[in-house]
Amino acid sequence: MIIETRAYARAGLLGNPSDGYFGKTISVIIRNFGVSISIYETPELRIEETEVDLNTFRNVYHMVDSVQLSGYYGGTRLIKAAIKKFVEYCESKNFRLGHKNFTIRYRPSIPRQVGLAGSSAIITATMKALMQFYDVEIPKHLLPTIILKAETEELGINAGLQDRVIQVYEGCVFMDFEKSNIEKNGYGKYSPIDPALLPKLYLAYKVELGKVSGAVLNTIREKYEKGDSFVSDTLKEIAELAEQGKTAIIEKDHKTLNYLINRNFDLRCKIMNISDSNKQMVMTARSCGASAKFSGSGGAIIGVYEDDEMLRRLIVNLKKVNARVIKPIIM
Repeated sequence: MIIETRAYARAGLLGNPSDGYFGKTISVIIRNFGVSISIYETPELRIEETEVDLNTFRNVYHMVDSVQLSGYYGGTRLIKAAIKKFVEYCESKNFRLGHKNFTIRYRPSIPRQVGLAGSSAIITATMKALMQFYDVEIPKHLLPTIILKAETEELGINAGLQDRVIQVYEGCVFMDFEKSNIEKNGYGKYSPIDPALLPKLYLAYKVELGKVSGAVLNTIREKYEKGDSFVSDTLKEIAELAEQGKTAIIEKDHKTLNYLINRNFDLRCKIMNISDSNKQMVMTARSCGASAKFSGSGGAIIGVYEDDEMLRRLIVNLKKVNARVIKPIIM
């Protein structure tokens, strides 16, 4: 029997990047893109490679293009890290997995390194597959923490809980990562919000702007850990935007939500260096009357639009700056 699982892209609607600093966020799942995992029993454990994992190239230019798009590492390291953390969790709970082996393969459709959480989606989908294969149930509120540890402890990736929470819970979720609760329990307070309450949202992305998010956020991390008060205060203000945004969504106050989304990006600009190309994408969207902020670490933006005419302007004008616009599927 072949087990199939899937994890989807995500977009941070408000509060990011405060999730890695005991902040608050609202995120939505983006079902337009995802990672599929197939797993089935075989005599030996085998992880199948995809194109980004291979080391055979047409020429040196093909290799350089591959590195620029996908980095020096593919997805198999993420699957290995997920398997290791899954086994460690099972051992800690005295769950015996026996000697049943498997072949596992992944198929990604999430645009690479544009802040849509492609790496965590691979680990999330792998965890879901392993849980089904071995008939092990990991509590929903604990699973994002285990997924995060696969990246931070095993691979040294600088990341927060936000992506893993929304990829486990799906839909739309408000997350509170208050420090004392995180340190005591290892997880935050996660409150689903009915996606039907959301206004019209668009997502736009530029593949060529892809960056490794851990590298992008390292400067903030260094300043935060050194006690930089300006960075800390700005991150707190960004976190509070998510709290205000939760109220705005529930009350369908779209005007306030628009303001909060724009404010989120403007505050981010105060503590991060934003490339001209990324700024151009945000400003182009705002010139159409829509709100705009990063959906993650850069390369993609999300915001609210009013009607089909505004959406048409977004599609036309963002295409001029080599950005693709989609209507995200959120459920």
